Amino acid sequence: MSLIFQPLAPLNLAFDRHLFALRRCTTTVKQPCLPLIRCAADDAGQTPSSRRSANYQPNLWGDDRIRSLTVNSPVEEKDHSARIKLLKEKVRKVVKDEKKEVEEQLQLIDQLQQLGVAYHFKDEIKDSLSSLHASLDDISLKFNDNLHASAVLFRLLRENGFSVSEDILDKFRDEKGQFRDCLRRNTQGMLSLYEASYYEKEEEMVLHEAMEFTTEHLKNLLEQGSSSDLTREKVAHALELPLNWRMERLHTRWFIESCQREAATNNVINHADLLEFAKLDFNATQSVHKQELRQVSRWWTELGIAQKLPFARDRLTENYLWTVGWTSEPEHWRFREEQTKANCFVTLIDDVYDVYGTLDELQLFTDTIDRWDINAIDRLPDYMKLLFIAVFNTTNEATYKVMKEKGLDTMPYLKRAWADLCKAYLVEAKWYHKGHTPKLDEYLENGRMSISSNVMVTYAYCMAPELTKHDLERFSDYPAIMLPKSRLARLYDDLATSKDELKRGDVKKCIQCCMSERGVSEDVARGQMKEAIKENWRMVNGYDRSSLIVSSSSFEEYMKRLVVNMIRTFQFFYQDEDRYGKADGETQKQVMSLLIDTIN
Repeated sequence: MSLIFQPLAPLNLAFDRHLFALRRCTTTVKQPCLPLIRCAADDAGQTPSSRRSANYQPNLWGDDRIRSLTVNSPVEEKDHSARIKLLKEKVRKVVKDEKKEVEEQLQLIDQLQQLGVAYHFKDEIKDSLSSLHASLDDISLKFNDNLHASAVLFRLLRENGFSVSEDILDKFRDEKGQFRDCLRRNTQGMLSLYEASYYEKEEEMVLHEAMEFTTEHLKNLLEQGSSSDLTREKVAHALELPLNWRMERLHTRWFIESCQREAATNNVINHADLLEFAKLDFNATQSVHKQELRQVSRWWTELGIAQKLPFARDRLTENYLWTVGWTSEPEHWRFREEQTKANCFVTLIDDVYDVYGTLDELQLFTDTIDRWDINAIDRLPDYMKLLFIAVFNTTNEATYKVMKEKGLDTMPYLKRAWADLCKAYLVEAKWYHKGHTPKLDEYLENGRMSISSNVMVTYAYCMAPELTKHDLERFSDYPAIMLPKSRLARLYDDLATSKDELKRGDVKKCIQCCMSERGVSEDVARGQMKEAIKENWRMVNGYDRSSLIVSSSSFEEYMKRLVVNMIRTFQFFYQDEDRYGKADGETQKQVMSLLIDTIN
């Protein structure tokens, strides 16, 4: 019998005993029986107080607070749903209207994407872009002097998976190969060219020069202060982060509210119904997210393991926010539910390896995870027994759901992901205990697993609504796009967290590895890592649908979009500081923005 059925089958006495211990110690959350936590190392003379502590901030979002979140009443839901349905069909008619000029068509698709409602019109948008791509030469000639339209056309085609050369923008350079100076007077065109340049692939010099040209000009525009407040707001927003690097859901809220502010003076949205539809859809989707968050918060509270491992970060709400950043559409509820649970365990395991566990304990835990055998936990200290049983049961339950609904056995892939993660954590723990500073490439190679990308991608793959038996059979290895994705995640994380992690005692990060290997200062090493971020983004941009290992086109598009959104969400959580470890400030603000406060 497959392992996924073990939690439901008759259990042996060892499993019954450990499962009973877990339940006994998690039923009363307000008064957890912490004395149960006693480690093997404590018997050898090492007291719990002698172990390292990261002194993480406490959880800001208790279960009582989460359960108090208000959601629409059934009557309100019915009224809103009826209005959304009506507006959706009105917008669909506009999208399908073939009388639109090409530039108006591009503007509409761009607005649908930035307003966060493009998922409602995937087929219509794909057909429209396919038609534009088939007539690309003629359209490019028509846009000969239109920088804005040319740049938007290029960006929309490339971000939606169509092959388009940077040569489409070469016509805006002079005989010396430099972008024409007169373009500086066209702020809208410069903004569009700036955004397009961040879809640069390797060795694309036109886009590379466009990035430098537009960045310099837009910075000067802000310094001069001669533009309108709305223009300055757009420019500042773009310079902070380009569209291709932004967490989509956060940008959606900003763009809706920006359009509302601008609507009083400019017809920024050609069709009033579209803006209302986007606002109602955002609020309706947020209501779905609230309900999901309440459900996983109940699960987390009843599990009670956060109280048993007080040295670790308790970040249920932030872990759910990660998944909203990856895919926010209501249809992907199963992935968000299971991935949030996985994120919680990744955090606990990470803190066990980085902060609390002894090297002997970590070796035992890694072996136990690798064997995936409940009978092997007797050799673990009590706190690790609890953690393993929680991971084991929750993973088995997730695989059971997929088996019941689709007849697909995802257990081998999830087991592999957890084992690979713990093995990578163990490598870093050994480096720390030996005082070893690895070479940068060695560190990054291990880091592509220790950043937990493999767990994220595996859950995304196995929990996808479109998953088929053929797709699962092809999942023999991790997708190639994971390499630059994992490196980006590792680089973003290290740039933000390395100082704090080194203070509490942790393995050297990519910055210190770079300093040691190349003999450079910290500032120089940080600069080189930022250049590595751009280099890996170029690699991500270079992957097309054929580089993924899935077969059906809808699944391919879902996976690539989700992987890119994972990078964007890492960027948010580690932009300038550790917004995950320090859960107040910007992270708390965006939890309110995306999960709690509606758009008025």
